[in-house]
Amino acid sequence: MRLAQRLAISSTLAGLSAAVILQDSSQLKDSYDFIIVGAGPGGATTANRLSESSDVKVLLLEAGGANDGELAIDVPQLCVTLTPNTAWDWNFTTVPQEGLNGRTPPFPRGIGLGGTSAVNCLVYTRGTKSDIDTWATLSGDDSWGWDGLLPYFKKSEKFNLPVDGHNVTGQYTPEVHGFDGIIGVSVPGAARAIDDRVIAVTEELPEQFPYQQDMNSGEHLGIGWTQALIDSGVRSSAKAYLAPDYLSRENLDVLLYARVSRVVGTEDDALTLRSVEFQDGPDGELRNLTAGKEVILSAGSVHTPVILMHSGIGDAEVLEPLQIPVLVDNPSVGQNLTDHVGCSITYEVNSTKTLDNIWRDDSLMDSLLDEWKANKTGILVDTSENHIAWLRIPDDNAIWANATDPASGPTTAHIEFLFQNGVYPTKDSGNYFNLPVGAVSPASRGFITINSSDPFAAPLIDPRLLSEPIDLLMVREGIKVGQQFVQARAWDGYFVKALQDLETDEEIEEYVRENTVSFFHPVATAAMSPADADWGVVTPDLLVKGVKGLRIVDASVVPRLPAAHTSAAVYGVAEKAADIIKAAYPDLFKA
Repeated sequence: MRLAQRLAISSTLAGLSAAVILQDSSQLKDSYDFIIVGAGPGGATTANRLSESSDVKVLLLEAGGANDGELAIDVPQLCVTLTPNTAWDWNFTTVPQEGLNGRTPPFPRGIGLGGTSAVNCLVYTRGTKSDIDTWATLSGDDSWGWDGLLPYFKKSEKFNLPVDGHNVTGQYTPEVHGFDGIIGVSVPGAARAIDDRVIAVTEELPEQFPYQQDMNSGEHLGIGWTQALIDSGVRSSAKAYLAPDYLSRENLDVLLYARVSRVVGTEDDALTLRSVEFQDGPDGELRNLTAGKEVILSAGSVHTPVILMHSGIGDAEVLEPLQIPVLVDNPSVGQNLTDHVGCSITYEVNSTKTLDNIWRDDSLMDSLLDEWKANKTGILVDTSENHIAWLRIPDDNAIWANATDPASGPTTAHIEFLFQNGVYPTKDSGNYFNLPVGAVSPASRGFITINSSDPFAAPLIDPRLLSEPIDLLMVREGIKVGQQFVQARAWDGYFVKALQDLETDEEIEEYVRENTVSFFHPVATAAMSPADADWGVVTPDLLVKGVKGLRIVDASVVPRLPAAHTSAAVYGVAEKAADIIKAAYPDLFKA
């Protein structure tokens, strides 16, 4: 039986016992204190924390479905099958990218409970101390620095030991982790054939490829064990904040298939945006609901600025031609879009112990799925790679002759490697080693905008990937470093040949332009800035500038992209945001 068929059948059966969540707006309460838009890491976390107070009524609106019982989502190794062009993805593409020779690559965004945390490849990384300290500098608020965010990173985290029970001494640093939170984080729970070789390179070439015990300590340079959003062998997404124990709260409602079009003013004040307009069901009518205290946008780096613009908050030069009444002329809305980019180099290997086999052998996949369902063990319990590298391009490299270092500091990486024991989609035959190479401190900036007054029309997404020459050069140099990595003695006899013939700088650069994609870590499209700054979209308290009653809690407020996969950052932001909101209403949230 083909994998897609097997997953579809399992999903149908599992959905019969799914948790009860509202799918009909007629079941809603008469009033809510807070209405939250979007059930990804920002929205689910905030909804959970605000509803801890039984006196506070919270409504969480989600455009998609429950995503319950989906093997493709729950089984960590199947993460590679979730995007693009699936039911769990908004299935966006970018506008033609000049830096990519005019290509329009996918721009994955998750839909349904969990948002993009339900469809990403689970890597948990916070970024460096200097990454997060830059947020404090840009926001003008020291509490947004590393020391202020670390307690919130820990608060969200439930570090759990790997399912295979191996000794994890030296694979992570307990002191920098949380063990009593909600989101599961773990190191790999199944060994892979290349693990020992990867670690051997750190011993053979420690100056170029040092060992990093814990990339979430605030310092990340080197090669270390992947920490992933996994709880006892199962994906841990933002849905963990909406587990049955939390959904049983009488003061928390979650409404599915409620797609928000805009936020609107109250009858008394057009600039007090405590009402949301949403489509009630996939083909339903538009309906309005008003929050007693606030509306909180957690729709993500694409949809949050789109909702703002359709609400009249954005660049007047964009809104007026579309006949959208301008409430707040703020050209920062949708701007500053920043994303990681990269591409892979692939090698045929002299081994049959790779993950390629599971993708082309149905009986093997069936057996592994049976093991996972029965015991939550086996090679499906981990994400795509057991190790990650964070590396800098040396200061004396010629690429810096005419460029400023875009990293947040001297201990923040320029490039990332993901060491994958196989390639997906795999080939009809052969076994492979795949090495995605990403630029994680990019200089390029793009934007999200609209070109229609229809709030449900697809937005224009222009991340301007590789628009800054230094980004192309960083990926190019990263590929050359990757080529050096596979030449270490630890790999003697392992590699048969490279699948790409890349020797000259020109060949590598053209390959990069033709193969680079988004790593789908977009941030900063509603960026935080000082309250009195004439740029930015939200204050350090995450209130939307120029209006009342509207706050944003998602990746769009992050003012600078960390050199990290971004789920961890958003959980930290949301945990902090919940405390900010509680402090704003002391009578409502009594200690």
